[in-house]
Amino acid sequence: MTSQLFIRLKLHPLAAEGELAALERQVFDFLGYQWAPILANFLHIIIVILGLFGTIQYRPRYIVVYAIWTAIWVTWNIFIICFYLEVGGLSKDSELLTFNISRHQSWWSENGPGCVRKEASMSGIKGLDSHSYISVIGCALEYRYIEVMHSSFQILIALVGFVYACYVVSVFTEEEDSFDFIGGFDPFPLYHVNEKPTNLLFKQTYLPA
Repeated sequence: MTSQLFIRLKLHPLAAEGELAALERQVFDFLGYQWAPILANFLHIIIVILGLFGTIQYRPRYIVVYAIWTAIWVTWNIFIICFYLEVGGLSKDSELLTFNISRHQSWWSENGPGCVRKEASMSGIKGLDSHSYISVIGCALEYRYIEVMHSSFQILIALVGFVYACYVVSVFTEEEDSFDFIGGFDPFPLYHVNEKPTNLLFKQTYLPA
């Protein structure tokens, strides 16, 4: 019981940090219309909640699912890093993350720290007050590096979560094995309290006629 209480007390800050990081990333992916990361972030939030529920309710299978998902989540974030660093023939200007539905890029590409957008009126369209972005200048940090830092932070949290999930499963398994050894799940007790002592049985057997 002490180890379970220790695990639950330690899990809440870790789960809260992971949830906040995923929600923060989800907001900016929504602003940038990045549909593939949006779906991945949504699944990640669901699995984190499932892992937290499994720890609180003593469900090791849910924690195993969370551990498996963390491996997938690390792989996904490594892909995002390779995408924005254009590793292996990938291009950050492609529409891969938007499912080729739109030409949107990361929200940070136009709203990063220090970025200034220069606008110009669209030519050839009469009576329409629309604008088109020409360039973005003055960015203190290029947007792809911001996305890489986001993914790197997610990988760090996922690795910590994976190690902690394995520890929780091992603790739960050891406690279940020790409880079975004591006989906690045995429906038939080994000794009956109401049985008569053996010395009384012998006295009844040798009573004179």
